[in-house]
Amino acid sequence: MGASVGTGGGKGDVNVELNIVPFIDLMSCLTAFLLVTAVWVNIEALNIKPKGKSRDPQQIRNEDEQVKLSILITNTRIWVGQSRINEFMPIERGTDPEAAWTTYTQTLTELKKSAFFVDRSDIEIAAESLDNAVVVYQDVIRAMEIAETIGFTDVGLTDKSGLSAPPQL
Repeated sequence: MGASVGTGGGKGDVNVELNIVPFIDLMSCLTAFLLVTAVWVNIEALNIKPKGKSRDPQQIRNEDEQVKLSILITNTRIWVGQSRINEFMPIERGTDPEAAWTTYTQTLTELKKSAFFVDRSDIEIAAESLDNAVVVYQDVIRAMEIAETIGFTDVGLTDKSGLSAPPQL
């Protein structure tokens, strides 16, 4: 930043001219970053609700009576499990990953039509890496988006130990 101090004159010359162009440049750049960030945050927001146990015994009893739908995504399979029934369906991801996602969509659609989940919208999703292979973050997001489009809008993101129906790998 620059300032121009009056030259010459006498002791009475104290006029200072500030150069505010750098301030304007900085504020215009910061405004652009703010707008881009604000739009991105609103578009790419995932609505997840962390699940946890309540201390209220009545609520614990009611939660334990319901069958819960749990999804575990690994690098080789997608496990769809139901608590209290201990029914697990492995979907092989193998060589054609799109076929696995189609099967996953069909399975969730059928479960949503079942008597256990027709009037409910809660689901638990977790991911776990096996054999030093990584589960891609985009796979978790895709599982959440498919569940939301089917009607499971109350998505809980947890780890494998937090699932109500964890499969035995």
